[in-house]
Amino acid sequence: MEEEGKPTENTGELTEDEVSKCLSNLGLSATGLQHVYQFLSIPGRNLTNVSILSNYIHLQKLELPYNRIKDLSCVSHMPYLIILDASHNELSDFFGFKPPKKLKEVNFSRNQISEMKDLSAYSSLTRLVLDYNSFSVIRGLEQCASLTHLSLAHNKISHISGLDKLPLKELYLRGNRIKKIENLQTLTTLQTLDLSCNKIRCLSGLQSLHLLGTLNLRSNQISDISEATHVQDLHLLRELNLQRNPVEDQPDYRLEVIFILQHLSKLDEQSVTAEEKVSAVNKYNPPMEVVAARDHMTHVVYQLMQPQVIFNSTLPSFDSPYPMLVLTGPQACGKRELAHKLCQEFSEYFAYGACHTTRGPYYGEEDGSDYHFVTEEEFQSMVHMGKFIQTVQYGGHWYGLSWEAIENVAREGFACCVHMELEGVLSLKSSYFEPRYVLLIPTSPEDYSNCLRRRGLYTVAQINTAVSRIQIYNQTHRERPGFFDSAIPCDDRGEAYKALRQLVKEYLGLEEQAGENNIRVTPDSASTAELSGESPAAGKSEVDNSLDSYYKNYQNKVQLQLTQRKTHAELASIQRRQQTIREALMGKSPGAYMQLFKRCTHTVPSSMDSRSRPAVGRPILDASEDSSSEESLASSGLSVRSSVGAFSAGSPAEISGAGSGPYVEPLDVSSLGQELESFRDPTKSCLTPDVPRPVPEQVSPTLGTSPARPGSNAKRILPPIPSGRKTAEPSPKP
Repeated sequence: MEEEGKPTENTGELTEDEVSKCLSNLGLSATGLQHVYQFLSIPGRNLTNVSILSNYIHLQKLELPYNRIKDLSCVSHMPYLIILDASHNELSDFFGFKPPKKLKEVNFSRNQISEMKDLSAYSSLTRLVLDYNSFSVIRGLEQCASLTHLSLAHNKISHISGLDKLPLKELYLRGNRIKKIENLQTLTTLQTLDLSCNKIRCLSGLQSLHLLGTLNLRSNQISDISEATHVQDLHLLRELNLQRNPVEDQPDYRLEVIFILQHLSKLDEQSVTAEEKVSAVNKYNPPMEVVAARDHMTHVVYQLMQPQVIFNSTLPSFDSPYPMLVLTGPQACGKRELAHKLCQEFSEYFAYGACHTTRGPYYGEEDGSDYHFVTEEEFQSMVHMGKFIQTVQYGGHWYGLSWEAIENVAREGFACCVHMELEGVLSLKSSYFEPRYVLLIPTSPEDYSNCLRRRGLYTVAQINTAVSRIQIYNQTHRERPGFFDSAIPCDDRGEAYKALRQLVKEYLGLEEQAGENNIRVTPDSASTAELSGESPAAGKSEVDNSLDSYYKNYQNKVQLQLTQRKTHAELASIQRRQQTIREALMGKSPGAYMQLFKRCTHTVPSSMDSRSRPAVGRPILDASEDSSSEESLASSGLSVRSSVGAFSAGSPAEISGAGSGPYVEPLDVSSLGQELESFRDPTKSCLTPDVPRPVPEQVSPTLGTSPARPGSNAKRILPPIPSGRKTAEPSPKP
């Protein structure tokens, strides 16, 4: 009888003793009149019958997970219930109880519920978890005005619906059958969205979720990286997961996604570093400075792989770079037309440098005159052969300035005039060339746009791109003072050329006299007449020796580049070379490299052989007047012919007698400096412009009649645009 009266274990029915053992959190009841236990948690007891809980009306939190409960009607007697957890049970009825007024959080995950019902009576519901059930349609949530967390993971949902205007902040639809993101545009407060383990191919439909911060798309069917552009405007998106999608197999997938979504802090559960963001930008949309640096390095490397030669454009005077004039500005702003016109008018100074391009010729353009039109294969072959100074890709076509274009002009003794876009200017600034940069900028975008349309050569997209680049040029000119040497409005081509013409005349130092013949006097010709002892004729204008502030600034910049980061040995070497050049300009130093080979002082003959004859175009040297030059020749044992004709006063054939002779004192540098200053300043030599100068017995070789290459007769303090192939007047014989 005792065994029959003994209670059976694991009957599935909840008893008062078990309830009393699981109650917790003693507190006041909702009315505040008595003390009650508020929490009850009975997990994993294989319970099937919990009807005894109807007597516990003061419960606020009820947890019954991991049981076999099929009926929760007891909850109808708990009006103060706030949290209900009935996950991992056998429930088939959706909310099969009367709604507690304050119920906020419900967890019915891992049950057997197949249909959602109307929950309009649960106005206080904020969190609803329905994972691992059999729902196929989302419904009944329209009146849940407080619902912020909804989880329907691992159900049978194929379409997103029934969520209009809900105040959701977190939505979890993981592991369903969703193929398309739809009906989410009204969820303006959504911050976290989990759509992993579905069949989604496109990210369209997320554009309006501006507060979205976390997006999980793991294990879907996204195959195109460009789908990330649909969420590009979601600036608060910080975490994105695209693992186990076909797009993950594409090369540089991570960098490209980071470039499209530059505000990400975590991608595929890995933090996005600052280095990755910089690498992504430099790879897919690098700044123009980065493009120019890469372009310059590319051409330097390819050029070093070729046989090395000495270019004419690298052999101007010591201080001045090869003279170039670069016209830059937006597309079709008149750069090429103005460059041609400038080269025609100043034909004794400038020659046009035609660039190479892969685009086809426009109407009126000539191959070799305007551009060198080549194919894509020919252009890339020239790049690999190191034939370009700079290249740039614009509008789907390649443009490049070749070494040959510069050399053809330099060999003729002219300054080179070219035109290019802003990217080409940045690339050219990375090289050792120091051109004058003139910006031609439209001031009216509307007129500029109409001008492009009238030409009929460009599409609407190309016109919009060209107009948008005006702002880039203006911003560069405004934020980087000195980047362009001058800026000229180009709305009126005639006025633009007048301004450009006047600017070039100032660069060249040209002045027109309002006389009969309108004779032009350049600083070079004035210096020639002064050094040769000839005073300018009456009525002719003199060139003022004082330079404007721009030329002085240019001289200071050159000197700063020469002295920047130099060791004491390098500075001493530079000073010796400068002194050598000064002596060469005065005709006192015959050898350009005599300091490199000088070992000791030797004796030289005191007079020249009567049989020696002067070189063509060179004056006869008097040994008594230039003993230091003979000493240099004898001490070096070599005669290196200068490329500019300014470093050599004679040749070995002009000097005879290598035997004994009187000892010759070294050159007095201080006296040369005083003599040079006297040539530059007439007042110090007690001469005036009205009094003719005495003809010196020796004329500087730099004033020969033979044409010299660019920069050979230019002072280092003058602007780097020479006087072309103009020849000086014949020097008087001593």
